[in-house]
Amino acid sequence: MILTANGDGHRQPIRWALVFTTLLAVGGCSNLAGPDYERPEVPEKTEWTNTGADRVSAADTIRPDWWTNFQDPYLNELVDKAVADNIDLRILAARVDKAGVDVSGAEADLLPRVSGTVAEEFQRATGTEIEQTTRVGTSLSWELDIWGKTRKGIAASAAEYNATEADWRAGYLTQVSEVASTYFRIRRFDEQIATQKKSEESSRIILEIFERQYGEGIVSSMKVARQRAEMINLGKQLLDLQRQRDLEENRLATLLGIPAGNFKVPVAKLTDTVQPLTVPPGLPSDLLTRRPDIIAAEYRVLKSYDLLGKAKLDKLPSFSLNGSGSMSAQALKSLLSNWSLALVPTLTFPLFDPSKDIAIKSSEVDVRIQTEQYRKTILVAFQEVEDTLINLESRREQSEVLEERLEELRLVKLSVDAQLAEGLISQLDVLESERSLLEAEQERLLLHQQMLADSVRLYKALGGGWPREVVVQQ
Repeated sequence: MILTANGDGHRQPIRWALVFTTLLAVGGCSNLAGPDYERPEVPEKTEWTNTGADRVSAADTIRPDWWTNFQDPYLNELVDKAVADNIDLRILAARVDKAGVDVSGAEADLLPRVSGTVAEEFQRATGTEIEQTTRVGTSLSWELDIWGKTRKGIAASAAEYNATEADWRAGYLTQVSEVASTYFRIRRFDEQIATQKKSEESSRIILEIFERQYGEGIVSSMKVARQRAEMINLGKQLLDLQRQRDLEENRLATLLGIPAGNFKVPVAKLTDTVQPLTVPPGLPSDLLTRRPDIIAAEYRVLKSYDLLGKAKLDKLPSFSLNGSGSMSAQALKSLLSNWSLALVPTLTFPLFDPSKDIAIKSSEVDVRIQTEQYRKTILVAFQEVEDTLINLESRREQSEVLEERLEELRLVKLSVDAQLAEGLISQLDVLESERSLLEAEQERLLLHQQMLADSVRLYKALGGGWPREVVVQQ
Protein backbone atom coordinates (compact mmCIF):
# COMPACT_ATOMS: atom_id res chain seq x y z
CA MET A 1 0.00 0.00 0.00
CA ILE A 2 1.34 3.47 -0.91
CA LEU A 3 0.28 6.71 0.79
CA THR A 4 1.15 9.94 -1.01
CA ALA A 5 0.77 13.56 0.06
CA ASN A 6 -1.18 15.66 -2.41
CA GLY A 7 -3.33 18.74 -2.26
CA ASP A 8 -2.85 22.12 -0.78
CA GLY A 9 -4.10 21.40 2.71
CA HIS A 10 -1.96 23.08 5.30
CA ARG A 11 -2.20 20.02 7.56
CA GLN A 12 -0.32 17.71 5.17
CA PRO A 13 3.19 18.66 6.42
CA ILE A 14 2.08 18.12 10.01
CA ARG A 15 0.68 14.67 9.20
CA TRP A 16 3.86 13.60 7.46
CA ALA A 17 5.98 14.94 10.29
CA LEU A 18 3.99 12.81 12.73
CA VAL A 19 4.35 9.71 10.55
CA PHE A 20 8.06 10.27 10.15
CA THR A 21 8.58 10.80 13.90
CA THR A 22 6.60 7.65 14.68
CA LEU A 23 8.73 5.61 12.30
CA LEU A 24 11.92 6.88 13.87
CA ALA A 25 10.62 6.12 17.36
CA VAL A 26 9.67 2.56 16.41
CA GLY A 27 13.03 2.01 14.76
CA GLY A 28 14.87 3.20 17.85
CA CYS A 29 12.93 1.09 20.33
CA SER A 30 13.92 -2.36 19.07
CA ASN A 31 16.53 -4.20 17.06
CA LEU A 32 14.30 -4.99 14.11
CA ALA A 33 17.14 -6.53 12.10
CA GLY A 34 17.67 -9.35 14.57
CA PRO A 35 20.45 -10.13 17.09
CA ASP A 36 23.91 -8.63 16.82
CA TYR A 37 26.69 -10.72 15.33
CA GLU A 38 28.61 -13.05 17.63
CA ARG A 39 31.47 -15.28 16.54
CA PRO A 40 30.18 -18.85 16.16
CA GLU A 41 31.28 -21.39 18.73
CA VAL A 42 34.18 -23.45 17.41
CA PRO A 43 36.36 -26.27 18.78
CA GLU A 44 39.30 -24.98 20.80
CA LYS A 45 42.95 -25.86 20.26
CA THR A 46 45.34 -24.95 23.07
CA GLU A 47 48.50 -26.78 21.97
CA TRP A 48 50.07 -28.69 19.11
CA THR A 49 51.54 -32.18 18.96
CA ASN A 50 55.34 -32.67 18.92
CA THR A 51 56.25 -29.05 19.67
CA GLY A 52 57.17 -29.13 23.35
CA ALA A 53 55.66 -27.30 26.29
CA ASP A 54 57.47 -23.98 25.93
CA ARG A 55 55.48 -21.16 24.36
CA VAL A 56 56.87 -18.65 21.90
CA SER A 57 55.32 -15.53 20.42
CA ALA A 58 53.69 -15.57 17.01
CA ALA A 59 56.04 -12.87 15.72
CA ASP A 60 59.10 -14.91 16.77
CA THR A 61 57.77 -18.07 15.14
CA ILE A 62 56.80 -16.90 11.66
CA ARG A 63 57.92 -13.73 9.93
CA PRO A 64 56.07 -12.38 6.88
CA ASP A 65 59.08 -13.31 4.71
CA TRP A 66 59.32 -16.80 6.20
CA TRP A 67 60.76 -18.33 3.02
CA THR A 68 64.05 -16.47 3.61
CA ASN A 69 64.71 -18.92 6.46
CA PHE A 70 65.74 -21.46 3.82
CA GLN A 71 68.75 -19.19 3.11
CA ASP A 72 68.53 -19.56 -0.66
CA PRO A 73 68.90 -16.21 -2.51
CA TYR A 74 67.60 -17.72 -5.75
CA LEU A 75 64.39 -18.85 -4.01
CA ASN A 76 63.96 -15.31 -2.69
CA GLU A 77 64.19 -13.98 -6.26
CA LEU A 78 61.60 -16.49 -7.46
CA VAL A 79 59.16 -15.48 -4.73
CA ASP A 80 59.59 -11.77 -5.52
CA LYS A 81 58.91 -12.51 -9.19
CA ALA A 82 55.80 -14.55 -8.39
CA VAL A 83 54.37 -11.89 -6.07
CA ALA A 84 54.82 -9.27 -8.80
CA ASP A 85 53.62 -11.23 -11.85
CA ASN A 86 51.53 -14.24 -10.79
CA ILE A 87 48.25 -14.22 -12.73
CA ASP A 88 46.17 -15.76 -9.93
CA LEU A 89 47.28 -13.01 -7.56
CA ARG A 90 46.37 -10.38 -10.13
CA ILE A 91 42.91 -11.90 -10.46
CA LEU A 92 42.48 -11.87 -6.68
CA ALA A 93 43.67 -8.25 -6.54
CA ALA A 94 41.12 -7.31 -9.19
CA ARG A 95 38.40 -8.99 -7.12
CA VAL A 96 39.43 -6.87 -4.15
CA ASP A 97 39.06 -3.76 -6.32
CA LYS A 98 35.67 -4.99 -7.53
CA ALA A 99 34.53 -5.54 -3.92
CA GLY A 100 35.62 -1.98 -3.12
CA VAL A 101 33.51 -0.67 -5.98
CA ASP A 102 30.56 -2.69 -4.66
CA VAL A 103 30.93 -0.97 -1.28
CA SER A 104 30.82 2.42 -3.00
CA GLY A 105 27.74 1.30 -4.91
CA ALA A 106 26.00 0.27 -1.70
CA GLU A 107 26.88 3.61 -0.09
CA ALA A 108 25.41 5.42 -3.10
CA ASP A 109 21.99 4.03 -2.16
CA LEU A 110 21.94 6.47 0.77
CA LEU A 111 22.05 9.46 -1.58
CA PRO A 112 19.17 10.99 -3.54
CA ARG A 113 18.96 10.40 -7.27
CA VAL A 114 18.49 13.46 -9.43
CA SER A 115 18.06 13.47 -13.20
CA GLY A 116 17.37 16.18 -15.72
CA THR A 117 15.91 16.37 -19.22
CA VAL A 118 15.93 18.97 -21.99
CA ALA A 119 13.60 18.64 -24.98
CA GLU A 120 12.74 20.70 -28.03
CA GLU A 121 9.23 20.28 -29.41
CA PHE A 122 8.29 21.40 -32.94
CA GLN A 123 4.61 21.72 -34.02
CA ARG A 124 2.96 23.05 -37.16
CA ALA A 125 -0.70 23.27 -37.98
CA THR A 126 -2.12 23.78 -41.52
CA GLY A 127 -1.51 27.32 -42.66
CA THR A 128 0.57 28.27 -39.63
CA GLU A 129 4.25 28.60 -38.94
CA ILE A 130 6.31 26.06 -37.00
CA GLU A 131 6.08 26.55 -33.26
CA GLN A 132 9.11 25.61 -31.18
CA THR A 133 8.69 24.80 -27.50
CA THR A 134 11.58 24.23 -25.10
CA ARG A 135 10.95 21.94 -22.13
CA VAL A 136 13.36 21.56 -19.19
CA GLY A 137 12.60 19.05 -16.48
CA THR A 138 14.19 17.51 -13.40
CA SER A 139 13.24 14.67 -11.07
CA LEU A 140 14.26 13.62 -7.58
CA SER A 141 14.00 10.21 -5.95
CA TRP A 142 15.26 9.55 -2.43
CA GLU A 143 14.40 6.65 -0.14
CA LEU A 144 15.21 7.56 3.45
CA ASP A 145 17.06 4.84 5.34
CA ILE A 146 14.84 4.99 8.43
CA TRP A 147 15.37 1.41 9.63
CA GLY A 148 18.99 1.04 8.55
CA LYS A 149 18.22 -1.33 5.68
CA THR A 150 20.62 0.41 3.32
CA ARG A 151 23.28 0.56 6.00
CA LYS A 152 22.92 -3.19 6.45
CA GLY A 153 23.59 -3.61 2.75
CA ILE A 154 26.67 -1.39 3.08
CA ALA A 155 27.90 -3.48 6.02
CA ALA A 156 27.39 -6.68 4.02
CA SER A 157 29.39 -5.23 1.13
CA ALA A 158 32.13 -4.12 3.52
CA ALA A 159 32.29 -7.63 5.04
CA GLU A 160 32.64 -9.12 1.56
CA TYR A 161 35.38 -6.59 0.79
CA ASN A 162 37.29 -7.66 3.91
CA ALA A 163 36.74 -11.32 3.03
CA THR A 164 38.05 -10.70 -0.49
CA GLU A 165 41.14 -9.01 0.94
CA ALA A 166 41.69 -12.09 3.09
CA ASP A 167 41.22 -14.24 -0.03
CA TRP A 168 44.09 -12.32 -1.62
CA ARG A 169 46.30 -12.99 1.39
CA ALA A 170 45.36 -16.67 1.28
CA GLY A 171 46.13 -16.74 -2.45
CA TYR A 172 49.43 -14.98 -1.81
CA LEU A 173 50.34 -17.61 0.76
CA THR A 174 49.32 -20.42 -1.58
CA GLN A 175 51.32 -19.09 -4.51
CA VAL A 176 54.47 -18.49 -2.45
CA SER A 177 54.17 -22.01 -1.03
CA GLU A 178 53.71 -23.48 -4.51
CA VAL A 179 56.77 -21.62 -5.80
CA ALA A 180 58.92 -22.89 -2.93
CA SER A 181 57.67 -26.49 -3.16
CA THR A 182 58.06 -26.60 -6.95
CA TYR A 183 61.56 -25.15 -6.70
CA PHE A 184 62.52 -27.81 -4.15
CA ARG A 185 61.32 -30.56 -6.48
CA ILE A 186 63.41 -29.12 -9.34
CA ARG A 187 66.48 -29.08 -7.13
CA ARG A 188 65.74 -32.66 -6.04
CA PHE A 189 65.61 -33.75 -9.67
CA ASP A 190 68.91 -31.95 -10.29
CA GLU A 191 70.54 -33.98 -7.55
CA GLN A 192 68.83 -37.21 -8.60
CA ILE A 193 70.07 -36.71 -12.14
CA ALA A 194 73.61 -36.10 -10.87
CA THR A 195 73.43 -39.24 -8.72
CA GLN A 196 72.00 -41.23 -11.61
CA LYS A 197 74.85 -40.11 -13.85
CA LYS A 198 77.36 -41.28 -11.26
CA SER A 199 75.62 -44.63 -11.08
CA GLU A 200 75.68 -44.80 -14.88
CA GLU A 201 79.43 -44.12 -14.84
CA SER A 202 79.97 -46.84 -12.24
CA SER A 203 77.92 -49.22 -14.35
CA ARG A 204 80.08 -48.37 -17.38
CA ILE A 205 83.25 -49.17 -15.41
CA ILE A 206 81.75 -52.47 -14.33
CA LEU A 207 80.93 -53.24 -17.95
CA GLU A 208 84.52 -52.55 -18.96
CA ILE A 209 85.74 -54.93 -16.24
CA PHE A 210 83.38 -57.67 -17.41
CA GLU A 211 84.37 -57.14 -21.03
CA ARG A 212 88.02 -57.48 -20.07
CA GLN A 213 87.30 -60.58 -18.01
CA TYR A 214 85.26 -61.99 -20.88
CA GLY A 215 88.22 -61.48 -23.20
CA GLU A 216 90.37 -63.41 -20.72
CA GLY A 217 87.78 -66.19 -20.53
CA ILE A 218 86.93 -65.53 -16.88
CA VAL A 219 83.23 -64.62 -17.30
CA SER A 220 80.58 -65.60 -19.83
CA SER A 221 79.05 -63.38 -22.50
CA MET A 222 75.75 -63.51 -20.57
CA LYS A 223 77.23 -61.41 -17.76
CA VAL A 224 78.40 -58.81 -20.25
CA ALA A 225 74.93 -58.70 -21.83
CA ARG A 226 73.24 -58.31 -18.45
CA GLN A 227 75.50 -55.44 -17.53
CA ARG A 228 74.76 -53.69 -20.81
CA ALA A 229 71.04 -54.14 -20.15
CA GLU A 230 71.53 -52.56 -16.71
CA MET A 231 73.22 -49.55 -18.32
CA ILE A 232 70.34 -49.18 -20.75
CA ASN A 233 67.85 -49.23 -17.86
CA LEU A 234 69.84 -46.57 -15.99
CA GLY A 235 69.81 -44.44 -19.13
CA LYS A 236 66.03 -44.82 -19.40
CA GLN A 237 65.59 -43.74 -15.77
CA LEU A 238 67.83 -40.74 -16.41
CA LEU A 239 65.64 -39.64 -19.32
CA ASP A 240 62.52 -39.91 -17.17
CA LEU A 241 64.10 -37.83 -14.40
CA GLN A 242 64.91 -35.13 -16.93
CA ARG A 243 61.33 -35.26 -18.23
CA GLN A 244 59.93 -34.73 -14.74
CA ARG A 245 62.33 -31.85 -14.12
CA ASP A 246 61.23 -30.15 -17.34
CA LEU A 247 57.57 -30.45 -16.31
CA GLU A 248 58.28 -28.91 -12.90
CA GLU A 249 60.20 -26.11 -14.62
CA ASN A 250 57.15 -25.40 -16.80
CA ARG A 251 54.96 -25.34 -13.71
CA LEU A 252 57.29 -22.87 -12.02
CA ALA A 253 57.31 -20.66 -15.12
CA THR A 254 53.50 -20.45 -15.03
CA LEU A 255 53.59 -19.54 -11.33
CA LEU A 256 55.97 -16.71 -12.21
CA GLY A 257 53.73 -15.43 -15.01
CA ILE A 258 56.15 -16.61 -17.72
CA PRO A 259 55.18 -18.78 -20.72
CA ALA A 260 56.20 -22.40 -20.19
CA GLY A 261 59.43 -23.18 -21.99
CA ASN A 262 60.72 -19.60 -21.72
CA PHE A 263 62.20 -19.99 -18.26
CA LYS A 264 65.10 -22.16 -17.12
CA VAL A 265 66.32 -22.82 -13.60
CA PRO A 266 70.11 -23.16 -13.29
CA VAL A 267 71.19 -26.64 -12.26
CA ALA A 268 72.16 -27.03 -8.61
CA LYS A 269 71.88 -29.70 -5.94
CA LEU A 270 69.13 -29.45 -3.35
CA THR A 271 71.37 -30.31 -0.38
CA ASP A 272 73.91 -27.67 -1.46
CA THR A 273 71.50 -24.75 -1.92
CA VAL A 274 68.59 -25.09 0.55
CA GLN A 275 69.08 -25.20 4.30
CA PRO A 276 66.67 -27.46 6.24
CA LEU A 277 64.59 -25.94 9.03
CA THR A 278 63.77 -27.08 12.52
CA VAL A 279 60.33 -26.64 14.05
CA PRO A 280 60.55 -24.22 16.99
CA PRO A 281 59.25 -25.67 20.27
CA GLY A 282 55.95 -24.52 21.67
CA LEU A 283 54.22 -23.19 18.57
CA PRO A 284 51.48 -20.79 19.76
CA SER A 285 48.03 -22.08 18.94
CA ASP A 286 46.72 -18.56 18.32
CA LEU A 287 48.72 -18.48 15.08
CA LEU A 288 45.64 -20.05 13.55
CA THR A 289 43.74 -16.80 14.06
CA ARG A 290 46.11 -15.31 11.47
CA ARG A 291 45.17 -17.74 8.70
CA PRO A 292 43.63 -15.70 5.88
CA ASP A 293 41.17 -18.40 4.87
CA ILE A 294 39.75 -18.53 8.41
CA ILE A 295 39.44 -14.75 8.51
CA ALA A 296 37.73 -14.75 5.11
CA ALA A 297 35.30 -17.46 6.26
CA GLU A 298 34.35 -15.47 9.37
CA TYR A 299 33.81 -12.28 7.38
CA ARG A 300 31.40 -14.22 5.19
CA VAL A 301 29.53 -15.35 8.30
CA LEU A 302 29.27 -11.68 9.26
CA LYS A 303 28.09 -10.83 5.75
CA SER A 304 25.33 -13.45 6.00
CA TYR A 305 24.16 -11.88 9.29
CA ASP A 306 24.00 -8.45 7.66
CA LEU A 307 22.07 -9.78 4.68
CA LEU A 308 19.63 -11.53 7.03
CA GLY A 309 19.09 -8.24 8.86
CA LYS A 310 18.53 -6.46 5.56
CA ALA A 311 15.99 -9.10 4.49
CA LYS A 312 14.05 -8.61 7.74
CA LEU A 313 14.09 -4.84 7.38
CA ASP A 314 12.71 -5.19 3.86
CA LYS A 315 9.36 -6.14 5.43
CA LEU A 316 9.03 -2.77 7.15
CA PRO A 317 7.44 0.30 5.57
CA SER A 318 9.66 2.48 3.42
CA PHE A 319 9.55 6.25 3.23
CA SER A 320 10.67 8.08 0.12
CA LEU A 321 10.60 11.55 -1.34
CA ASN A 322 9.83 11.99 -5.02
CA GLY A 323 9.98 15.38 -6.61
CA SER A 324 9.73 16.83 -10.08
CA GLY A 325 10.08 20.23 -11.66
CA SER A 326 9.58 21.45 -15.20
CA MET A 327 9.73 24.59 -17.27
CA SER A 328 8.43 25.12 -20.80
CA ALA A 329 8.20 28.08 -23.09
CA GLN A 330 8.31 28.99 -26.77
CA ALA A 331 11.19 31.36 -26.09
CA LEU A 332 14.24 30.70 -23.95
CA LYS A 333 13.98 34.07 -22.22
CA SER A 334 10.54 33.24 -20.86
CA LEU A 335 11.42 29.82 -19.39
CA LEU A 336 11.71 31.06 -15.83
CA SER A 337 8.25 32.62 -15.96
CA ASN A 338 6.52 29.33 -16.74
CA TRP A 339 7.50 26.58 -14.32
CA SER A 340 5.97 23.99 -12.03
CA LEU A 341 7.25 22.05 -9.00
CA ALA A 342 5.89 18.96 -7.20
CA LEU A 343 7.07 17.10 -4.09
CA VAL A 344 5.46 13.75 -3.24
CA PRO A 345 6.40 12.07 0.08
CA THR A 346 5.52 8.40 -0.20
CA LEU A 347 5.06 5.79 2.53
CA THR A 348 4.98 2.21 1.22
CA PHE A 349 3.58 -0.68 3.31
CA PRO A 350 4.39 -4.24 2.13
CA LEU A 351 1.02 -5.80 2.98
CA PHE A 352 1.44 -9.09 1.14
CA ASP A 353 4.72 -10.05 -0.50
CA PRO A 354 5.66 -13.74 0.00
CA SER A 355 9.02 -13.17 -1.69
CA LYS A 356 10.19 -11.19 1.35
CA ASP A 357 9.45 -14.11 3.70
CA ILE A 358 11.26 -16.44 1.31
CA ALA A 359 14.22 -14.04 1.26
CA ILE A 360 14.36 -14.14 5.06
CA LYS A 361 14.29 -17.96 5.13
CA SER A 362 16.95 -18.10 2.44
CA SER A 363 19.16 -15.70 4.42
CA GLU A 364 18.69 -17.77 7.58
CA VAL A 365 19.82 -20.87 5.72
CA ASP A 366 22.81 -18.97 4.33
CA VAL A 367 23.81 -17.99 7.89
CA ARG A 368 23.82 -21.68 8.79
CA ILE A 369 25.83 -22.58 5.69
CA GLN A 370 28.48 -19.89 6.25
CA THR A 371 28.70 -20.74 9.96
CA GLU A 372 29.33 -24.42 9.27
CA GLN A 373 31.76 -23.52 6.49
CA TYR A 374 33.65 -21.40 9.01
CA ARG A 375 33.78 -24.28 11.48
CA LYS A 376 34.94 -26.65 8.76
CA THR A 377 37.69 -24.25 7.72
CA ILE A 378 39.00 -24.20 11.29
CA LEU A 379 38.86 -27.99 11.65
CA VAL A 380 40.70 -28.45 8.35
CA ALA A 381 43.31 -25.93 9.52
CA PHE A 382 43.82 -27.89 12.75
CA GLN A 383 44.26 -31.08 10.74
CA GLU A 384 46.73 -29.48 8.33
CA VAL A 385 48.95 -28.27 11.17
CA GLU A 386 48.81 -31.57 13.05
CA ASP A 387 49.41 -33.66 9.90
CA THR A 388 52.41 -31.54 8.97
CA LEU A 389 53.92 -31.76 12.46
CA ILE A 390 53.47 -35.54 12.43
CA ASN A 391 55.09 -35.80 8.99
CA LEU A 392 58.04 -33.65 10.01
CA GLU A 393 58.70 -35.64 13.17
CA SER A 394 58.28 -38.99 11.41
CA ARG A 395 60.57 -38.03 8.53
CA ARG A 396 63.18 -36.72 10.93
CA GLU A 397 63.25 -40.14 12.59
CA GLN A 398 63.29 -41.88 9.21
CA SER A 399 66.22 -39.70 8.16
CA GLU A 400 68.27 -40.81 11.16
CA VAL A 401 67.59 -44.49 10.43
CA LEU A 402 68.35 -43.99 6.73
CA GLU A 403 71.73 -42.40 7.48
CA GLU A 404 72.72 -45.51 9.45
CA ARG A 405 71.68 -47.70 6.53
CA LEU A 406 73.66 -45.59 4.08
CA GLU A 407 76.81 -45.96 6.15
CA GLU A 408 76.45 -49.72 6.08
CA LEU A 409 75.78 -49.78 2.33
CA ARG A 410 78.84 -47.63 1.64
CA LEU A 411 81.02 -50.10 3.54
CA VAL A 412 79.48 -52.96 1.57
CA LYS A 413 80.20 -51.18 -1.72
CA LEU A 414 83.86 -50.65 -0.81
CA SER A 415 84.18 -54.35 -0.09
CA VAL A 416 82.35 -55.34 -3.28
CA ASP A 417 84.52 -53.05 -5.43
CA ALA A 418 87.68 -54.63 -4.02
CA GLN A 419 86.44 -58.16 -4.61
CA LEU A 420 85.18 -57.29 -8.11
CA ALA A 421 88.67 -56.26 -9.23
CA GLU A 422 89.93 -59.69 -8.18
CA GLY A 423 87.03 -61.56 -9.78
CA LEU A 424 85.92 -63.03 -6.45
CA ILE A 425 82.22 -62.12 -6.62
CA SER A 426 79.39 -62.53 -9.14
CA GLN A 427 77.82 -59.87 -11.31
CA LEU A 428 74.56 -60.13 -9.38
CA ASP A 429 76.35 -59.20 -6.15
CA VAL A 430 77.83 -56.13 -7.83
CA LEU A 431 74.53 -55.02 -9.30
CA GLU A 432 72.69 -55.58 -6.05
CA SER A 433 75.23 -53.52 -4.12
CA GLU A 434 75.04 -50.66 -6.63
CA ARG A 435 71.27 -50.74 -6.76
CA SER A 436 70.85 -50.81 -2.97
CA LEU A 437 73.18 -47.85 -2.49
CA LEU A 438 71.53 -45.85 -5.28
CA GLU A 439 68.05 -46.51 -3.92
CA ALA A 440 69.09 -45.48 -0.42
CA GLU A 441 70.70 -42.26 -1.66
CA GLN A 442 67.64 -41.42 -3.74
CA GLU A 443 65.40 -42.19 -0.77
CA ARG A 444 67.45 -39.86 1.44
CA LEU A 445 67.21 -37.13 -1.18
CA LEU A 446 63.44 -37.60 -1.53
CA LEU A 447 63.10 -37.52 2.25
CA HIS A 448 65.08 -34.29 2.40
CA GLN A 449 62.85 -32.66 -0.22
CA GLN A 450 59.72 -33.88 1.57
CA MET A 451 60.91 -32.36 4.84
CA LEU A 452 61.47 -29.04 3.09
CA ALA A 453 58.00 -29.25 1.53
CA ASP A 454 56.51 -30.07 4.95
CA SER A 455 58.23 -27.00 6.38
CA VAL A 456 56.54 -24.91 3.69
CA ARG A 457 53.20 -26.52 4.48
CA LEU A 458 53.66 -25.76 8.18
CA TYR A 459 54.31 -22.08 7.50
CA LYS A 460 51.27 -21.98 5.22
CA ALA A 461 49.06 -23.89 7.70
CA LEU A 462 49.97 -21.51 10.51
CA GLY A 463 49.04 -18.39 8.58
CA GLY A 464 52.31 -17.44 6.91
CA GLY A 465 53.18 -14.51 9.16
CA TRP A 466 50.08 -12.43 8.49
CA PRO A 467 48.97 -10.29 11.48
CA ARG A 468 46.04 -11.25 13.64
CA GLU A 469 42.70 -9.77 12.62
CA VAL A 470 39.54 -9.54 14.73
CA VAL A 471 36.23 -9.61 12.86
CA VAL A 472 33.73 -7.13 14.27
CA GLN A 473 30.31 -5.95 13.14
CA GLN A 474 30.07 -2.41 11.82
